[in-house]
Amino acid sequence: MGGFADTFSSTEWQAIRLTLIVASRAVAIDLPLAMGLAYLLSRGRFAGRGVLDTVTHLPLVLPPVVVGWLLLLLFGLHGPIGAWLYGWFGIRLVFSQAGAVLACATMILPLMLRAIRLSLEAVDPGLEQAARSLGAGVWDRFLSITLPLAAPGVLVAAIGGFAAALGEFGAVITFAANIPGQTQTLPLAIYSALQSPGGEAAAARLSLVSVVLAVVFLTLAEGLGRRLRARVGR
Repeated sequence: MGGFADTFSSTEWQAIRLTLIVASRAVAIDLPLAMGLAYLLSRGRFAGRGVLDTVTHLPLVLPPVVVGWLLLLLFGLHGPIGAWLYGWFGIRLVFSQAGAVLACATMILPLMLRAIRLSLEAVDPGLEQAARSLGAGVWDRFLSITLPLAAPGVLVAAIGGFAAALGEFGAVITFAANIPGQTQTLPLAIYSALQSPGGEAAAARLSLVSVVLAVVFLTLAEGLGRRLRARVGR
């Protein structure tokens, strides 16, 4: 075990650990947000629904660097949100680990939203209507019928979002920069290694870690999603 640990430098281990932390926090932030948005977009009928749908899916089609630049405009120290957060609460998102989390969360939100929304739209509305006729409230219907039936999509969204966050580069480096031990995730560490003389070996090691992590979590998402679909009869 010691020999394997010695394969990576302390900086590389920091990048691996930071990547897992950032991805986990990004998914934790996005999961309730994606579920709420998915429910609104799949069940709601309100003015501005199309605008909300478009805005939430923009990170899916915009270059990640553009998303990072927009985050800088909004959450930078001179941005409308960033200046307010720093002035009132002393919170600085730009060039920080929290900023890396925000950048990853922004990029993976549409992926998670689409998976959960498709799962919610596949739930038979007749079941919800039957529960409503029996006196079940909105939360009762959601927790006892909608959420259990949509659980496979929610699980796939969480794991798929985590896997996507592991590889996020453009938005993170633009908004959070490339600071070892603070914002340098695996993709940024690979980039730094390739910019350094003789860094090809380190880049290869970290790339292998990235591939292994991506394969593990994507396989996990598919396997658990299949089991849950079989359990709920879908």
